[in-house]
Amino acid sequence: MLLYGLDFLVFVGIFGIVALSLNLEFGFAGLANFGKVAFFLVGAYTYAVLSQIGVPFYLCLIAGALTSAIFGLLISLPALRLRADYLAIATLAFGEILRLIVQAEHWIAGGVWGINVSPVFPWMGSDIIYRLENIALVGSCLVVCFLVVQLLANSPYGRVMRAIREDEVAAEALGKDRAKYKAQVLMIGSAMAGVAGGLYAQYLTYIEPVTMFLPTVTFTVWMMVILGGPANNWGALLGAGLVEFFYRGANIIATKYPNLPVDPGNLQYILFGVLIILVLLYRPGGLLKESPIKTKALELARYGKGVVNNKPGK
Repeated sequence: MLLYGLDFLVFVGIFGIVALSLNLEFGFAGLANFGKVAFFLVGAYTYAVLSQIGVPFYLCLIAGALTSAIFGLLISLPALRLRADYLAIATLAFGEILRLIVQAEHWIAGGVWGINVSPVFPWMGSDIIYRLENIALVGSCLVVCFLVVQLLANSPYGRVMRAIREDEVAAEALGKDRAKYKAQVLMIGSAMAGVAGGLYAQYLTYIEPVTMFLPTVTFTVWMMVILGGPANNWGALLGAGLVEFFYRGANIIATKYPNLPVDPGNLQYILFGVLIILVLLYRPGGLLKESPIKTKALELARYGKGVVNNKPGK
């Protein structure tokens, strides 16, 4: 059970980063990116290929983030001209096309056979130590990504993102280039997903495109954001924890009780469906409400009287 718990923490951290990236795109900017798995895949494979030739792990992570950001820019150029529903379809198709290309082309990274990945930490003879090392690494990356998204959300840049989400025409009338901002947000979100993909690849030490990068990965991340609460970074992490808890719990049940009348894998999706329906009925904004904007002007508006009275000499 201890190994299950440590695994749980590692995967919550990895998918927490992906959920934060989607929260930045959808929660704050209103971009329905249903191709999130594509950038996760790009980061994972970039890390895997570079690690095979002896590149240091931090350079592999940076390269994965940059490559994913470039792919995010490329998909944004044609896709951002589309309406929200068509953008979702275009990004979903892009993710599946990219996976099939990697699967079909053996020269890229082994095709259907996949590729071995060099882990960051050498094997020390203990599963517990290996997982604790990865918890520290993934946790550090998660904290950095969380701070980046949090700072962006509470900056003038974040206020422009929310304005574009609420009313693109009004934002553009005020001189904000919506296409530029959307492309930048997709690049940042894609880079974060690429970092998560690299961490995922090095932790598992092996990746393949047949079962590991299916569209269900994207839908899982969407569940995390919707359950936790769009436009709330703590909500994205809460959603990641809940979804991973149900997923891992179903696997444990399947191991302990193999003769259940209901298949635990199906039970997992039933629980997800019921949970999402309940949240949408009773908490349409997610378990945590959208985080308020924090600016000096708002603080002065709320606490201005106290601020003025506390000034020296008053």
